[in-house]
Amino acid sequence: MDKPLLSDNIVDAVVDYKGRQVLRSNKGGWKSAYFLLGMEVAERFAYYGISVNLITYLTGPLGQSTATAAENVNVWLGTALLLPLLGAFLADSFLGRYRTILIASLIYILGLGLLTLSALLPSLSTVDFIDPNKIMLRSTRQLQLILFFLSLYLVAVGQGGHKPCVQAFGADQFDGLDPEECKAKSSFFNWWYFGICGSAAVTKLVICYVQENLSWSLGFGIPCILMVVGLGVFLLGTRTYRYSVKGDEKSPFVRIGRVFVAAVKNWRTTPLAIIMEEEAHATLPHHNSEQFKFLNKALLFPDGSKEGNVCSVSDVEEAKTVLRLVPIWVTSLAYAVVHSQITTFFTKQGATMDRTIFPGFEIPAASLQSFVGLSIILVIPIYDRIFVPIARAFTGKPSGITMLQRIGIGMLFSAIGIVFAALVEMKRLKTAKEYGLVDMPDVTIPMSAWWLLPQYVLSGIADVFTVVGLQEFFYDQVPIELRSVGLALYISIFGVGSFLSSFLVSVIEEVFGRDGKNSWFADNLNRAHLDYFYWLLAGLSAAALAPYVYFAKFYIYNRKSTT
Repeated sequence: MDKPLLSDNIVDAVVDYKGRQVLRSNKGGWKSAYFLLGMEVAERFAYYGISVNLITYLTGPLGQSTATAAENVNVWLGTALLLPLLGAFLADSFLGRYRTILIASLIYILGLGLLTLSALLPSLSTVDFIDPNKIMLRSTRQLQLILFFLSLYLVAVGQGGHKPCVQAFGADQFDGLDPEECKAKSSFFNWWYFGICGSAAVTKLVICYVQENLSWSLGFGIPCILMVVGLGVFLLGTRTYRYSVKGDEKSPFVRIGRVFVAAVKNWRTTPLAIIMEEEAHATLPHHNSEQFKFLNKALLFPDGSKEGNVCSVSDVEEAKTVLRLVPIWVTSLAYAVVHSQITTFFTKQGATMDRTIFPGFEIPAASLQSFVGLSIILVIPIYDRIFVPIARAFTGKPSGITMLQRIGIGMLFSAIGIVFAALVEMKRLKTAKEYGLVDMPDVTIPMSAWWLLPQYVLSGIADVFTVVGLQEFFYDQVPIELRSVGLALYISIFGVGSFLSSFLVSVIEEVFGRDGKNSWFADNLNRAHLDYFYWLLAGLSAAALAPYVYFAKFYIYNRKSTT
């Protein structure tokens, strides 16, 4: 006979894979999170196996110019990082996170498989198949380009469903209402990022070497195999997961949308009527009601009538919660624009420098990005085990500092990092001029690539603060039913940042590259001026940091535990 379940050991609002109540000791927690972490490590290996060296593939085998390749990389990254908004919407409204992860992973694997095939196509075109007019070669090249970009954007679609749901599903394995599991959830975000950065560091060292020295098709094929393994790990954990139960209430998108519509309809309402309605709703939090007061009009019947449906206090507060995120989202974009340079111009910058580790071995330029991941791997344990306890002793806050303070510190490190990048680029250009290499772009400049180390390390430290902070902030501060969307909003910051970076490159190329002039992004980087671009980004970072500090200072947290 089964023993009766202890009510205090049952986790509310979740079930197991068969729809039964969940015991805290049997389902969820770290034992489930490890499966999801394993899958995320495999997926990040696959993603970075493509993205970190994409600009090298575009300017090399596909023969694109530096500016065009940078624009294509930024557009693809932007698309891949905005599609999570759609994936999160489908997960939170219709499919659920588990099903969305499963479907997205299959699309992901299909894209990686086709990408590998596209890299094999040139080797299928031999002399025997090429006629004197080279028609067959041209058609093969066109087919390769079509298949390459089709598969690339299939990967973006797969990533769009995978990225916001896996992390949200992992955080769902911890009960925020239980004191011990609440601490574990806060730590989860740190170690989650530690895991994916460790995977990224290995990818940048190993896959980039395989792609540039062995075979691009093998370099794309290995991520495909690992993604299949990751899906298998995810499925192994099916019986251990906690699955959120959807209530009978309306979709949060509908509830929040109704608030804005009702507020617009009642825009003529007098302040006195609003005050009377606020007093009637004694449960309306006072400090929240003072912010975005125009949304309180949604509490009134339209046109002063007593007929129709009005929004509840909780609906209004949910809408205010979402609206409060907007200034933080906007002021974080400059950080994302700087962040997008790591996979584009930082890599091209390193490609011109001496990357010899020991005689006969030269590290690929894209592998320099591994120093970002390595610095994160070193800093996160220090942050989690040393910095947080010390800060907690001074502030009394469980996380040591608030999420917005954490994000702001990272923004400062990012701004310092791009200043270092500008100074190093100025020295690189000076060295090229001193050695008479300005018009010899294929000759390695006698300047060690170790000069780039500060900008990579500072980028890694910035990520520990800002990226992890943004993840936790957007997961925690949205309504509970919208947590996949919350993480998608965080990801979209980097998507829009990539598009903005591409836009800046296009505008600068148009202004300074016309009439045959050498633009800031000339194919010959010795005649380009990446330093000017970096100084521009440093200025944008400083300009964005000031309003960010202002909005962060007056931000009202959605849950008291986060303050």
